[in-house]
Amino acid sequence: MDTTFAHRTFRTLEPIHGMIYFTPLASAEYAKIGVTRQRMGYFASRVAALGEASAEVTISTFYNFNPALVRKSMPEVWKIATAQQMLDARHAAADASLRQAFGDLVTSGEVVEAAALARRAAMVACEHTHGRPLFAAHAALPWPTEPHMVLWHAQTLLREFRGDGHIAALLVENLSGLEALVSHAASGDVPAETLRLSRAWSEDEWEGAMEDMRIDGILTDDEAPTFTLQGKDQREWIEHRTDALAMAPYVALGVDDCERLRALGRPLSKAVIAAGYMTIDPTRYFNDL
Repeated sequence: MDTTFAHRTFRTLEPIHGMIYFTPLASAEYAKIGVTRQRMGYFASRVAALGEASAEVTISTFYNFNPALVRKSMPEVWKIATAQQMLDARHAAADASLRQAFGDLVTSGEVVEAAALARRAAMVACEHTHGRPLFAAHAALPWPTEPHMVLWHAQTLLREFRGDGHIAALLVENLSGLEALVSHAASGDVPAETLRLSRAWSEDEWEGAMEDMRIDGILTDDEAPTFTLQGKDQREWIEHRTDALAMAPYVALGVDDCERLRALGRPLSKAVIAAGYMTIDPTRYFNDL
């Protein structure tokens, strides 16, 4: 199995986990326990697996957010809600969102089978927690019992497993969190302004990072983030290394079961997208800092 195949398997199922960051049902659940600020709910619900984590721990594990934004949210959130309350609210939001998105499929044999395959992969990842703090914290959480939530939790683990490895690759290339965002923008996957604003970096901070990357030979002198050949090679290495570090769970499944997982997961992910739970609307976040 090559890294591209493992990457495709991960991406096919990613909306099943990723929707938790965009579904309005998450904000509603967090508001029930008094956490009404959008970013506070995001940071606290994701880092709660580590307990009532400090701002500095959150900055280090989330990596690319403006530290000032994180410090504004943490630890104030822990005066409102406990880590367990945030975990419970996140679980409730995921449950309700997937039930709505999947509809009649939520109790189907396809979901049961996909959950079993994804759990097998995630359990392999759980054998490799070293150097992956955010993943390890989520790996220590109890498994849900209902198949659609087993599927969500498994994909959550695979996402955090990959994410911690991605940070390791960025560190090898000596890219700061902000520079990593600029690199992401230069790749063309997400508009630069969406990345800058959603992580609360100022225009001056963004331009300063771009200038540093121009000096390092990573970006051209163009106004928009644009790779030089050196920068393109660096980005390709980071993505390849991230994929390589995330391969173990998919290698353990094998090609046939990965193909089956993709076939099962594709209509489920499409259902999540059709429900509107993967819509990126960064304007929800701009007033937090």
